[in-house]
Amino acid sequence: MECPFCAESVKEEAIVCKHCSRDLRVARPVMLEVHAIVSELDQLQRELASVKARLARARFPVRHLMGDFACYVLAPVALLVAAHIIVTIVLDVTPLYLRLASVVIPLPFGLALHELRKIGYRGAIGIGIVTATVAVTCMLIVTGLNDKVPIIPNTWLDWREVIEYVASIALAFGTGDILGLLIFDVFPRTVSHDGKPNAVAFVIAGMLGQHVGEEQMRRRARRIQDLLRTAGPLVGILMTAGGSIYAGLKGIFGW
Repeated sequence: MECPFCAESVKEEAIVCKHCSRDLRVARPVMLEVHAIVSELDQLQRELASVKARLARARFPVRHLMGDFACYVLAPVALLVAAHIIVTIVLDVTPLYLRLASVVIPLPFGLALHELRKIGYRGAIGIGIVTATVAVTCMLIVTGLNDKVPIIPNTWLDWREVIEYVASIALAFGTGDILGLLIFDVFPRTVSHDGKPNAVAFVIAGMLGQHVGEEQMRRRARRIQDLLRTAGPLVGILMTAGGSIYAGLKGIFGW
Protein backbone atom coordinates (compact mmCIF):
# COMPACT_ATOMS: atom_id res chain seq x y z
CA MET A 1 0.00 0.00 0.00
CA GLU A 2 1.00 3.65 -0.20
CA CYS A 3 1.71 5.82 2.80
CA PRO A 4 -1.09 8.44 3.05
CA PHE A 5 1.42 11.05 4.20
CA CYS A 6 4.32 10.72 1.71
CA ALA A 7 2.77 8.46 -0.98
CA GLU A 8 5.70 6.03 -0.82
CA SER A 9 5.12 2.25 -0.98
CA VAL A 10 5.16 0.42 2.34
CA LYS A 11 4.29 -3.09 3.42
CA GLU A 12 0.69 -3.68 4.42
CA GLU A 13 1.70 -4.92 7.89
CA ALA A 14 3.91 -1.88 8.56
CA ILE A 15 2.91 0.29 11.54
CA VAL A 16 5.42 3.07 10.79
CA CYS A 17 6.36 4.43 7.36
CA LYS A 18 10.04 3.79 6.69
CA HIS A 19 10.21 6.86 4.46
CA CYS A 20 8.58 9.60 6.55
CA SER A 21 8.43 7.83 9.95
CA ARG A 22 4.74 8.63 10.39
CA ASP A 23 2.55 6.34 12.48
CA LEU A 24 0.29 4.18 10.29
CA ARG A 25 -1.64 2.34 13.00
CA VAL A 26 -4.62 4.68 12.73
CA ALA A 27 -4.37 5.45 9.03
CA ARG A 28 -4.07 1.84 7.81
CA PRO A 29 -7.52 0.58 8.89
CA VAL A 30 -9.11 3.69 7.38
CA MET A 31 -7.25 3.14 4.08
CA LEU A 32 -8.29 -0.51 3.96
CA GLU A 33 -11.91 0.48 4.59
CA VAL A 34 -11.75 3.12 1.86
CA HIS A 35 -10.26 0.59 -0.56
CA ALA A 36 -13.05 -1.84 0.25
CA ILE A 37 -15.71 0.83 -0.32
CA VAL A 38 -14.13 1.86 -3.63
CA SER A 39 -14.03 -1.77 -4.75
CA GLU A 40 -17.69 -2.31 -3.84
CA LEU A 41 -18.66 0.94 -5.57
CA ASP A 42 -16.84 -0.11 -8.73
CA GLN A 43 -18.64 -3.46 -8.69
CA LEU A 44 -21.99 -1.73 -8.17
CA GLN A 45 -21.26 0.61 -11.09
CA ARG A 46 -20.54 -2.32 -13.38
CA GLU A 47 -23.71 -4.09 -12.25
CA LEU A 48 -25.68 -0.87 -12.82
CA ALA A 49 -24.24 -0.58 -16.33
CA SER A 50 -25.29 -4.17 -17.02
CA VAL A 51 -28.83 -3.48 -15.75
CA LYS A 52 -29.04 -0.31 -17.87
CA ALA A 53 -27.96 -2.25 -20.95
CA ARG A 54 -30.65 -4.89 -20.36
CA LEU A 55 -33.30 -2.24 -19.73
CA ALA A 56 -32.34 -0.40 -22.91
CA ARG A 57 -32.65 -3.62 -24.91
CA ALA A 58 -36.04 -4.30 -23.33
CA ARG A 59 -37.27 -0.74 -23.94
CA PHE A 60 -36.18 -0.49 -27.57
CA PRO A 61 -35.87 -4.14 -28.68
CA VAL A 62 -36.12 -3.55 -32.43
CA ARG A 63 -33.54 -0.76 -32.48
CA HIS A 64 -31.05 -2.72 -30.39
CA LEU A 65 -31.70 -5.94 -32.29
CA MET A 66 -30.99 -4.24 -35.60
CA GLY A 67 -27.94 -2.44 -34.25
CA ASP A 68 -26.50 -5.57 -32.64
CA PHE A 69 -27.22 -7.59 -35.78
CA ALA A 70 -25.35 -5.06 -37.90
CA CYS A 71 -22.39 -4.73 -35.52
CA TYR A 72 -21.99 -8.28 -34.23
CA VAL A 73 -23.33 -10.41 -37.09
CA LEU A 74 -23.07 -8.59 -40.41
CA ALA A 75 -19.69 -6.98 -39.70
CA PRO A 76 -17.86 -10.20 -38.75
CA VAL A 77 -19.66 -12.06 -41.56
CA ALA A 78 -18.34 -9.50 -44.05
CA LEU A 79 -14.80 -9.88 -42.70
CA LEU A 80 -14.95 -13.68 -42.69
CA VAL A 81 -16.34 -13.86 -46.23
CA ALA A 82 -13.73 -11.33 -47.40
CA ALA A 83 -11.00 -13.48 -45.84
CA HIS A 84 -12.47 -16.53 -47.58
CA ILE A 85 -12.44 -14.80 -50.98
CA ILE A 86 -8.88 -13.49 -50.54
CA VAL A 87 -7.41 -16.78 -49.32
CA THR A 88 -9.23 -19.29 -51.53
CA ILE A 89 -9.90 -17.32 -54.73
CA VAL A 90 -7.59 -14.30 -55.04
CA LEU A 91 -4.43 -15.77 -53.54
CA ASP A 92 -5.39 -19.47 -53.83
CA VAL A 93 -3.17 -20.47 -50.89
CA THR A 94 -3.52 -23.08 -48.16
CA PRO A 95 -6.83 -22.88 -46.25
CA LEU A 96 -4.81 -22.82 -43.03
CA TYR A 97 -4.73 -19.02 -43.23
CA LEU A 98 -8.49 -18.90 -43.56
CA ARG A 99 -8.98 -21.12 -40.54
CA LEU A 100 -6.61 -18.96 -38.49
CA ALA A 101 -8.51 -15.86 -39.60
CA SER A 102 -11.79 -17.49 -38.55
CA VAL A 103 -10.37 -17.81 -35.02
CA VAL A 104 -8.85 -14.32 -34.82
CA ILE A 105 -11.61 -12.22 -36.45
CA PRO A 106 -14.42 -13.07 -33.96
CA LEU A 107 -12.27 -12.33 -30.88
CA PRO A 108 -12.68 -8.51 -30.78
CA PHE A 109 -16.41 -8.85 -31.45
CA GLY A 110 -16.80 -11.23 -28.52
CA LEU A 111 -14.79 -8.86 -26.34
CA ALA A 112 -17.03 -5.94 -27.40
CA LEU A 113 -20.14 -8.00 -26.60
CA HIS A 114 -18.95 -8.32 -23.02
CA GLU A 115 -17.82 -4.75 -22.45
CA LEU A 116 -20.30 -2.77 -24.55
CA ARG A 117 -23.42 -4.96 -24.50
CA LYS A 118 -22.84 -6.69 -21.15
CA ILE A 119 -23.57 -10.09 -22.68
CA GLY A 120 -22.15 -13.21 -21.04
CA TYR A 121 -20.20 -15.94 -22.77
CA ARG A 122 -23.32 -18.06 -23.38
CA GLY A 123 -24.97 -15.21 -25.24
CA ALA A 124 -21.72 -14.52 -27.10
CA ILE A 125 -21.48 -18.13 -28.24
CA GLY A 126 -25.15 -18.01 -29.31
CA ILE A 127 -24.48 -14.90 -31.40
CA GLY A 128 -21.35 -16.63 -32.67
CA ILE A 129 -23.41 -19.59 -33.88
CA VAL A 130 -25.71 -17.26 -35.84
CA THR A 131 -22.76 -15.36 -37.28
CA ALA A 132 -20.88 -18.54 -38.16
CA THR A 133 -23.93 -20.08 -39.83
CA VAL A 134 -24.49 -17.01 -42.00
CA ALA A 135 -20.77 -16.67 -42.81
CA VAL A 136 -20.27 -20.33 -43.72
CA THR A 137 -23.42 -20.28 -45.85
CA CYS A 138 -22.08 -17.27 -47.77
CA MET A 139 -18.72 -19.03 -48.17
CA LEU A 140 -20.42 -22.12 -49.60
CA ILE A 141 -22.33 -19.94 -52.07
CA VAL A 142 -19.15 -18.13 -53.14
CA THR A 143 -17.27 -21.41 -53.57
CA GLY A 144 -20.15 -23.01 -55.46
CA LEU A 145 -20.49 -20.13 -57.90
CA ASN A 146 -16.74 -19.76 -58.43
CA ASP A 147 -15.89 -23.46 -58.80
CA LYS A 148 -19.17 -24.50 -60.42
CA VAL A 149 -19.80 -27.10 -57.73
CA PRO A 150 -22.92 -27.84 -55.61
CA ILE A 151 -23.47 -25.27 -52.89
CA ILE A 152 -24.97 -27.77 -50.42
CA PRO A 153 -22.44 -30.35 -49.16
CA ASN A 154 -23.05 -33.84 -50.54
CA THR A 155 -21.22 -36.11 -48.10
CA TRP A 156 -21.10 -36.51 -44.35
CA LEU A 157 -17.41 -35.52 -44.35
CA ASP A 158 -18.29 -32.23 -46.02
CA TRP A 159 -21.08 -31.60 -43.52
CA ARG A 160 -18.76 -32.42 -40.62
CA GLU A 161 -16.24 -29.90 -41.92
CA VAL A 162 -18.99 -27.27 -42.10
CA ILE A 163 -20.11 -28.03 -38.54
CA GLU A 164 -16.54 -27.88 -37.26
CA TYR A 165 -16.02 -24.55 -39.00
CA VAL A 166 -19.20 -23.13 -37.43
CA ALA A 167 -18.11 -24.41 -34.00
CA SER A 168 -14.67 -22.84 -34.42
CA ILE A 169 -16.12 -19.38 -35.13
CA ALA A 170 -18.74 -19.61 -32.38
CA LEU A 171 -16.21 -20.68 -29.74
CA ALA A 172 -13.94 -17.81 -30.80
CA PHE A 173 -16.80 -15.42 -29.92
CA GLY A 174 -16.98 -17.04 -26.48
CA THR A 175 -13.22 -16.73 -26.07
CA GLY A 176 -13.39 -13.00 -26.82
CA ASP A 177 -16.22 -12.53 -24.30
CA ILE A 178 -14.33 -14.32 -21.51
CA LEU A 179 -11.20 -12.37 -22.43
CA GLY A 180 -13.23 -9.19 -21.92
CA LEU A 181 -14.29 -10.46 -18.49
CA LEU A 182 -10.64 -11.08 -17.61
CA ILE A 183 -9.39 -7.72 -18.87
CA PHE A 184 -12.16 -5.40 -17.71
CA ASP A 185 -13.43 -7.13 -14.55
CA VAL A 186 -10.95 -9.56 -13.04
CA PHE A 187 -7.56 -7.95 -13.68
CA PRO A 188 -8.47 -4.48 -12.31
CA ARG A 189 -9.71 -5.99 -9.05
CA THR A 190 -6.69 -8.28 -8.84
CA VAL A 191 -4.14 -5.53 -9.47
CA SER A 192 -5.75 -3.09 -7.03
CA HIS A 193 -6.08 -5.71 -4.24
CA ASP A 194 -9.19 -3.94 -3.05
CA GLY A 195 -11.81 -5.42 -0.81
CA LYS A 196 -11.86 -7.88 2.06
CA PRO A 197 -11.05 -11.50 1.12
CA ASN A 198 -14.07 -13.78 1.24
CA ALA A 199 -14.60 -16.65 3.67
CA VAL A 200 -13.47 -19.35 1.22
CA ALA A 201 -10.13 -17.57 0.70
CA PHE A 202 -9.63 -17.33 4.48
CA VAL A 203 -10.39 -21.04 4.92
CA ILE A 204 -7.85 -22.02 2.24
CA ALA A 205 -5.32 -19.59 3.72
CA GLY A 206 -5.80 -21.21 7.13
CA MET A 207 -5.30 -24.69 5.67
CA LEU A 208 -1.91 -23.57 4.39
CA GLY A 209 -0.80 -22.70 7.93
CA GLN A 210 -2.31 -20.63 10.71
CA HIS A 211 0.86 -19.72 12.63
CA VAL A 212 1.14 -16.26 11.13
CA GLY A 213 -0.04 -12.81 12.04
CA GLU A 214 -3.51 -11.50 11.27
CA GLU A 215 -2.28 -9.11 8.58
CA GLN A 216 -0.17 -11.79 6.88
CA MET A 217 -3.16 -14.14 6.93
CA ARG A 218 -5.24 -11.41 5.29
CA ARG A 219 -2.59 -10.90 2.58
CA ARG A 220 -2.41 -14.65 1.96
CA ALA A 221 -6.19 -14.89 1.71
CA ARG A 222 -6.27 -11.94 -0.71
CA ARG A 223 -3.69 -13.63 -2.97
CA ILE A 224 -5.73 -16.83 -2.92
CA GLN A 225 -8.90 -14.90 -3.74
CA ASP A 226 -7.16 -13.14 -6.64
CA LEU A 227 -5.96 -16.51 -7.91
CA LEU A 228 -9.45 -17.99 -7.69
CA ARG A 229 -10.92 -15.00 -9.51
CA THR A 230 -8.39 -15.33 -12.30
CA ALA A 231 -8.39 -19.13 -12.58
CA GLY A 232 -12.02 -19.44 -13.75
CA PRO A 233 -11.78 -17.06 -16.73
CA LEU A 234 -8.36 -18.45 -17.67
CA VAL A 235 -9.74 -21.99 -17.73
CA GLY A 236 -12.70 -20.75 -19.78
CA ILE A 237 -10.36 -19.06 -22.28
CA LEU A 238 -8.21 -22.17 -22.57
CA MET A 239 -11.26 -24.37 -23.15
CA THR A 240 -13.02 -22.15 -25.69
CA ALA A 241 -9.84 -21.09 -27.49
CA GLY A 242 -8.57 -24.66 -27.55
CA GLY A 243 -11.91 -25.89 -28.86
CA SER A 244 -12.00 -23.16 -31.49
CA ILE A 245 -8.47 -23.90 -32.71
CA TYR A 246 -9.04 -27.67 -32.67
CA ALA A 247 -12.33 -27.45 -34.55
CA GLY A 248 -10.88 -24.99 -37.04
CA LEU A 249 -7.68 -26.88 -37.83
CA LYS A 250 -8.94 -30.45 -37.37
CA GLY A 251 -9.94 -30.90 -41.00
CA ILE A 252 -6.69 -29.47 -42.31
CA PHE A 253 -4.29 -31.57 -40.24
CA GLY A 254 -6.53 -34.62 -40.02
CA TRP A 255 -6.68 -34.72 -36.23
